[in-house]
Amino acid sequence: MIRQISAALLLATSATAFAETHVVSPGEGAQERLQEALILAQPGDEVVLKAGRYALTDGLSLDVDGVTLRGAGTDDTVLDFTAQQGAGEGLLVTSDNVTLRDFAMENPKGDGIKSKGADNIVYHRLQVTWTNGPDAANGAYAIYPVESTGVLVDGVIVSGASDAGIYVGQSSKITVRNSIATQNVAGIEIENSRDALVENNIATENTGGILVCDLPNLPVMGGGNVIVRNNIVSDNNTPNFAPPGNIVASVPSGTGVMVMANEQVWIEDNIVSNNQTAPFIIIAYNLDFDDERYNPYPRKVVIGQNIAEDGGTQPDLPGGEQFAAAFGGALPPILWDGLADESAPPLIVTADFSGVSLGLTEQGQSMADASPAPMSAPDTIEAWDMSGIGAPAELEARLP
Repeated sequence: MIRQISAALLLATSATAFAETHVVSPGEGAQERLQEALILAQPGDEVVLKAGRYALTDGLSLDVDGVTLRGAGTDDTVLDFTAQQGAGEGLLVTSDNVTLRDFAMENPKGDGIKSKGADNIVYHRLQVTWTNGPDAANGAYAIYPVESTGVLVDGVIVSGASDAGIYVGQSSKITVRNSIATQNVAGIEIENSRDALVENNIATENTGGILVCDLPNLPVMGGGNVIVRNNIVSDNNTPNFAPPGNIVASVPSGTGVMVMANEQVWIEDNIVSNNQTAPFIIIAYNLDFDDERYNPYPRKVVIGQNIAEDGGTQPDLPGGEQFAAAFGGALPPILWDGLADESAPPLIVTADFSGVSLGLTEQGQSMADASPAPMSAPDTIEAWDMSGIGAPAELEARLP
């Protein structure tokens, strides 16, 4: 028995005992040296980026489990993709238990940092930006984990993404916190994902601040169980600069928090200010679809105690100016399209907020057919289990 225990301990600690540190410096040949370090790294190893600016001409990739890629800080270690030749990601991660921390990335031709099928991944103290500001030619996503279980995004700064600054898609067990998203189309987006916690972030000067959405025809369906709390969502009035045809191209400028076709979303203790269309928008997916698994309606969206101020004054909607005038110069804090699933209430308001229904009656109906009227929402709710929301606790151990 003693021998068996000793063997197990040796196996458990072997990766740490033999871990290596691969140090990479900027300068000539940095592209090749950095990619080589990412290829040669073994589970438990660290790839350390020394301070400096790395001029890179191609995307990087990591497919080894249990590796940490660490810089000297976002002001000191910068991966500069301005001269990137291809149109792919700056960095693609396809392995589990990876930690990315303490470096910045500028001007990738495609997405910034993408992880796919990478379970238990940590994004910590990173910065991804397009230095030319909002532009349809910028990459779609800055931070982009997808198809993963266990995602922790903590202390990142993102700007300039032509879709979403922080996007988590088709994933579960997610925490996005302590981050800043500015001058993106969508600041933070949780899409087709479950058990997500979005807290203590700042989303400002985007087209839309925080989006919780479900879309049809994706490999993972049925998003829900999302908490959005203690965020500052302000001044998200940047004109929409998404490329034509992109689904987020339909997000109205001036959107604070939007929920589309999702279930069991709790929105509480946020400061939502100066978003010119509406602080809160609750809508159905309003395009044609052929996915039998898909429910296009919002269900059980709870808007609790929040601070909502100075919004709805210039709605970016057909007839928006007239709508605002009809309500005394500003729409109420909650804007609902009027569409609902008969099996579940779309919206539950537990705070002293008023709302407006656009009065749509059929999925696929145009906003031009809206007939706005004051909204009365149910004031009771059946509780649901929210105990499993957020990233696994063991990911915290990887933070410095």
